[in-house]
Amino acid sequence: MFKRTALALATTAAFATSAFAMGHSKDIVDTATAAGSFTTLLAAAEAAGLVETLKGEGPLTVFAPTGEAFAALPEGTVKTLLLPETRDQLVAIMTYHVIAGAVMSGDLSDDMTAATVQGADITIDLDNGVMVDDANVVTADIEASNGVIHVIDKVIMPPM
Repeated sequence: MFKRTALALATTAAFATSAFAMGHSKDIVDTATAAGSFTTLLAAAEAAGLVETLKGEGPLTVFAPTGEAFAALPEGTVKTLLLPETRDQLVAIMTYHVIAGAVMSGDLSDDMTAATVQGADITIDLDNGVMVDDANVVTADIEASNGVIHVIDKVIMPPM
């Protein structure tokens, strides 16, 4: 059964540079693990049962919230989402951050929409930098062996 997912990754230019220097030999999960600062995001992927998908062939495009983005959620939200009884909600949020296929920043156009693996569309806005829904892209085009990561500064939520 194909599972779909999202995972947050690097937030600094130094990390992006090291990802490129590795020749894209690491998948999305290994890239996040190597960064060392994405324990919440990796825990969310694990709790959602989505790690193997993120290690899969892909390609996937991940709009990955930073650790600070998760910390900005209302108090207790992350802890609640990691509970087994809220797994479906966690999966929906995580998969809303992922598009099937590799979409580089040069492929984006203003006001375009893209279907997420969750099923709803995200909107790209290029008027004031690059935004995905209401999140800013802070680092773009981090290539992994099975896709591309664009780091965002906010956890985006699927429509209810």
